[in-house]
Amino acid sequence: MSDRTEKTARIADLRPVYRADLAAGVDRFLAPRRTTCPWCSSGRLTTRLRTTDLLQHKPGRFTLDRCTDCGHIFQNPQLTEAGLEFHYRDFYDGLGEERMSGTFGGRTAMYRGRAEALLPHDPAPKTWLDVGTGHGHFCAAARTLLPGTAFDGLDFTDGVELAAREGRVDHAHRGAFPALAAELAGRYDVVSMFHYLEHSTDPDRELRAAHEVVRPGGHLLVEVPDPQSRYARLLGRWWLPWLQPQHLHLMPVANLRRRLAERGFTVVAEQHAEPHDPVDLLAAVWLALDHTAPREDAPWLPEPPGALRRGLRTALLLAGVPVLVTATLLDRFAVRPLSHRLGLSNAYRLVARRE
Repeated sequence: MSDRTEKTARIADLRPVYRADLAAGVDRFLAPRRTTCPWCSSGRLTTRLRTTDLLQHKPGRFTLDRCTDCGHIFQNPQLTEAGLEFHYRDFYDGLGEERMSGTFGGRTAMYRGRAEALLPHDPAPKTWLDVGTGHGHFCAAARTLLPGTAFDGLDFTDGVELAAREGRVDHAHRGAFPALAAELAGRYDVVSMFHYLEHSTDPDRELRAAHEVVRPGGHLLVEVPDPQSRYARLLGRWWLPWLQPQHLHLMPVANLRRRLAERGFTVVAEQHAEPHDPVDLLAAVWLALDHTAPREDAPWLPEPPGALRRGLRTALLLAGVPVLVTATLLDRFAVRPLSHRLGLSNAYRLVARRE
């Protein structure tokens, strides 16, 4: 059976499951709307963005609010537990596993750069826990830089168990980090959260867990999207790091620095140019093309697209290839060297010492 035929069969098998989920309505996927900021409790909120799921095209509309007092941006109303399960299903695992494994597996230089951020502060950690490790690709790359370090991974998906079976992590912890923190207390020289905190329903709870798990004198590495990036304004809903509905909280760097200090950490390094991922223009063009084109088949659609719609999609995407190529060249060679100077860096990284 070809890969395409196998995928078509899997989609057909999953369609009745999604149909049953959607028959129960999508309102249950969103909690009641908040009237105060979850970061500072201010009631001065404004709407920052309204959008849809631009990657999977699952049904629903999502709003990001901004606190005018502290600048925190958060999904409001926020996904419920049922909503999180529905929207994460078949994204990183299941139907999306092969695509995401290819996306994350080919970024060794980026992963090594993340590990290198620690070296001026601890050149030889003995134990490292990567929270939100997914399939463990960061740990596998970092091990080549730090062969004497034991790398463990933690994630709520079964990807972490796959990472252990394939030797990318030494030990797999499956579950929610705050729930596992007590049994991991004081065990690690380093805890890393690379593009994890924005997915959390309660970032402050995650930071408290990190303080419990990192030994005194150890370090916490956090990397998150930067909502103050000029690209966030210039590209609007097509800015990939908005990533709705999965990104629940986007924190300005000053907010996170202050909260880390309140939780018993001292920030020893702040980076903006280094964690910038040069894909903003490429991703924006792709998201716009994919949004405009007829949908690719997916089990949450009522029925598979016919031959005409498939042909129209192919034609539109092919017509967009020159624009995609141009966007890629601009991202990598024009913007990347100047990203921080121009205020276009799409992420920031903090290294904090646990006191």
